[in-house]
Amino acid sequence: MSPPPSAHRPHVLIVGCGFGGLEAARRLQRADVDVTVVEKTNHHLFQPLLYQVATAGLAAPSIAAPTRLLFRGERNITTLMGEVTDILPAERAVLLRDGLRISYDHLIVAAGATHSYFGNDAWAAHAPGLKTLADAFAIRRHVLMSYEAAEKEPDPARRRALLTFAVIGGGPTGVEMAGTLAEIARHTLEGEFRHIDPASAEVLLIEGGPRVLQAMPEGLSQKAKEQLERLGVKVRLDAKVTSIDATGLDIATAAGSERIASHCVVWAAGVAASPLGKLLAAATGAETDRAGRVRVEPDLSLAGHPEISVVGDLAAAMSHAPGQEPKPVPGVSPGAKQMGRTAAGNVLHRIAGTPTEVFRYRDYGNLATIGRNSAVVDLGTPFGPLRFSGKLAWLFWLFAHVYFLIGFRNRLVVLMDWASAYWSFRRYARVVADVDGPGEGES
Repeated sequence: MSPPPSAHRPHVLIVGCGFGGLEAARRLQRADVDVTVVEKTNHHLFQPLLYQVATAGLAAPSIAAPTRLLFRGERNITTLMGEVTDILPAERAVLLRDGLRISYDHLIVAAGATHSYFGNDAWAAHAPGLKTLADAFAIRRHVLMSYEAAEKEPDPARRRALLTFAVIGGGPTGVEMAGTLAEIARHTLEGEFRHIDPASAEVLLIEGGPRVLQAMPEGLSQKAKEQLERLGVKVRLDAKVTSIDATGLDIATAAGSERIASHCVVWAAGVAASPLGKLLAAATGAETDRAGRVRVEPDLSLAGHPEISVVGDLAAAMSHAPGQEPKPVPGVSPGAKQMGRTAAGNVLHRIAGTPTEVFRYRDYGNLATIGRNSAVVDLGTPFGPLRFSGKLAWLFWLFAHVYFLIGFRNRLVVLMDWASAYWSFRRYARVVADVDGPGEGES
């Protein structure tokens, strides 16, 4: 069965309510179509600030919004919580895990991405990644419980391993996570323990390449590394992880193999497309790249299936700027938003019988925060690149992220929490409801 559409109106099904899916739905919210949004969770998540939940800086509701709340005033949009398990292009329908069958006239797939351990999936048990609120709760619990265990540990070697935090991957998530963990050790937990000194904790950022933030210019990468080191982070470059287990990890460097004893490892090194990509490719004959992303046409549709579009991290899309060679679209939130709007607009073009538009990505730049008063910014402007770092970059990063948060309440709460943390060095989202359980209900 399908949700009841209005008589004779086209039905657009959107799978996923991340940045791409949300923008697609917004583009269609006042159009003469019926829209169904299917999402595995009951919320839209502002992923760029997810590490703040993982490091106790923000509560989960500050960076998430219930999907139903987002569309409650849009009578042509139905939201369903469910997981797509099969796609039937010949029948223009999808199946959900609970057995529900949903028919569509147009399908936009925006299922996002998951972690990639480069074929070493067993590492996931010892080095969780950060993509969902459940991931953030698990990492936050692991970090806080490491300090609690160290407070009770009499053996110096085991205590040192408990107070060694290793972040694998020098991209924005890894840099932001490592910088924040260093601030927690040196400021947030000051004076709260009696048998350990939290400031003695060692935070490692391990990157397999020659520099951190490799998508940024080399000068900003170096600035980021210097700012991390001023915070107390030990940055290990050209260090490739070869194994991870419950007691630590092994890395390979130019000097040889090295063992790092650590009871808290965070994975921020690899991203793979949602498994739905392979399912879609098998059903439609579409090609996928090495990361499992689905190759799309210039207008984001699938070859042979113009009624199906793929956007966001699931799409191996190219930007087609006039007079320029096509360029790959980076896996960042602005790209997903722009793809969502373009795909939805092309649905309306098809309904109206007018030509679709090719996708053109507008690169507004990159930014990453390192810690208190520390960030790097690389902006694209009509007059050329604008690059800066330090406190001004940190303020720019702060207000940019607040601006793009969903809802006035979230913007206000985040500003208040950040202002409090800035002046007091405290992080109050440190309640762990169940030290042994999965913790999905934490906030």
